Amino acid sequence: MRFTKRLKMRAPYLALTMMVGAGVAIVPSQLRGADKGDLQIYFVDVEGGQATLFVTPDRHSLLVDTGWPDNNGRDADRILAATRLAGINRIDYVLLTHYHDDHAGGVPQLVDRIPVGTFLDHGENIDTKPGGPTMKVWDAYQKVLATGKHKRISAKPGDIFPIGNMKATVISSDGNVIDHNLPGGGEKNPNCDVAENKPNDRSENSHSLGILINFGKLKILDLGDLTWEKERMFMCPVNRIGTVDLLVVSHHGFRPSSSHALIDGIHPRVAIMDNAAAKGGNIQVLDTIRHSPGLETLWQLHYSEEGGAEHNTAAEYIANPQGPDQGKYIVVKASPKGSFTVINSGNQQSKTYAAR
Repeated sequence: MRFTKRLKMRAPYLALTMMVGAGVAIVPSQLRGADKGDLQIYFVDVEGGQATLFVTPDRHSLLVDTGWPDNNGRDADRILAATRLAGINRIDYVLLTHYHDDHAGGVPQLVDRIPVGTFLDHGENIDTKPGGPTMKVWDAYQKVLATGKHKRISAKPGDIFPIGNMKATVISSDGNVIDHNLPGGGEKNPNCDVAENKPNDRSENSHSLGILINFGKLKILDLGDLTWEKERMFMCPVNRIGTVDLLVVSHHGFRPSSSHALIDGIHPRVAIMDNAAAKGGNIQVLDTIRHSPGLETLWQLHYSEEGGAEHNTAAEYIANPQGPDQGKYIVVKASPKGSFTVINSGNQQSKTYAAR
């Protein structure tokens, strides 16, 4: 009963709905639930962090990252709103790509609002500066685990997690990457010959837990904040994962990630960038993705101030335009046959991609 009351008290924070009249929430029909058999994916706006919710047709769920700590529980509330739209009241798996505060900071606030079954992570934290933000996040996560209410699995490259109707294969974890070819992979990658001039990163980013999701014929890649030199380990000289339909742009569009070997090698049809106005969305990455062979659309959670009019994607594909954050989000509804529709909650624009 107390849990039910808490949900009701937090209704004013549900930024994923459209409020009209005297506090009545109206959700556009295209955002309400999904057709029977569809996978739902909610790219929640946590302003330059990550929180991506996957809900399968049989109502199994995976949340990749939890957004920032603090902010009066803003990110946990936005995730909670996404679970309501998806029609679930618990999260089966929460995957923490790494322990930076924009990815794992929201763990305590999340578990205070909704039941969570199992945490997936890459193992021990490597950013151990005493009193630093990453250590604070790590310590808070350990306190949550110490309650005994949740299971924990530290995943390794090659591990496979069946989650309802979809399958998540671990590509990278704890600085290591997959050492064998997946179905569709194994061809020599000519994009490895493109010279790269990117900074190296030896922080938690390079230890990100990255996954390839298969849902029927659909392939979705999410590598967290994995950096370019780690990308090349499974893309060069052979592309071990093949092509993908949907790419969650690594590292919010920061320059140390998204090598040509990865982006041009996997040939994503659609890319979705969880940047903020002034975080991520670097010009170099925007251009690399927009000019990638075979890309049909780049979608962005925010307009990139750095990118400007010349480098951002078209306005209809940006959930939050210039100005104050509106908490708008992006939804994907996908068929196991390979077709999918991307919906921008900010302007109600949508685009459907046929199976290939």
